Formats: sequence, C-alpha cells, structure tokens
Amino acid sequence: MAQGRSGIRGARIGSGPMGEPERGDLAPRRAVSFWCGNGHHSRPNFALEAVVPEVWDCPRCGLPAGPDQDNVPAAPGSTPYMTHLGYVRQRRSQEDGEILLAEALAKLRGTI
Repeated sequence: MAQGRSGIRGARIGSGPMGEPERGDLAPRRAVSFWCGNGHHSRPNFALEAVVPEVWDCPRCGLPAGPDQDNVPAAPGSTPYMTHLGYVRQRRSQEDGEILLAEALAKLRGTI
C-alpha cells in the first residue's frame, strides 16, 4: 500500500531558507506606541514615510487607542436596540399617527 508521501508536504510557496537576501530588504520602519482606555499598550510598526493614524484599534480589546498615554480616546457609544415602532415614532408625531390609524381603520371598515 502506498504511503503517499511527498517531499514538499507542509511547505508553502515562498518559504524556505533563503530569507532576506532572496526577498529583498524591508522598508525602514518605526514603532509607534498606542494606549487604549483599558491601559493596553501596543506598538505597531509603520514605514518611515507612512502617515501615522491618530487612532489605532487595540488588538486586545478592540477599543480605540491613541498615542498619548494620559489622554486616550473615548470609546464609541453604542446605540440601544430600537424597534420598528421606535423608528416610526422618529418620523411621525403622535397626531400624524392617529390620523393614519383613523384612515387605516376607515379603509378596513369600508367607509372610505
């Protein structure tokens, strides 16, 4: 019975012992520190010519992180779940709703 073994088992394209000389040198980089509201510290690397963002998502908790440890960005507020009726009430006043209800009831009763 054949074992089906291959010489490239578990290897992926581009991997190998070549390393940096084969692939080329990395662009010059700098590490930038970011802190989130939970006190997590992350240091992502950016290319020297890249624009560093003001806000970075914390890889641990997902909160926004900023470069100033003493002045971290505020977490975005979450909006509560709103029902269909809640959205309707945003668009219509109570008086408009009563007028529409009266028209719908009149259509059901056959008076219109």
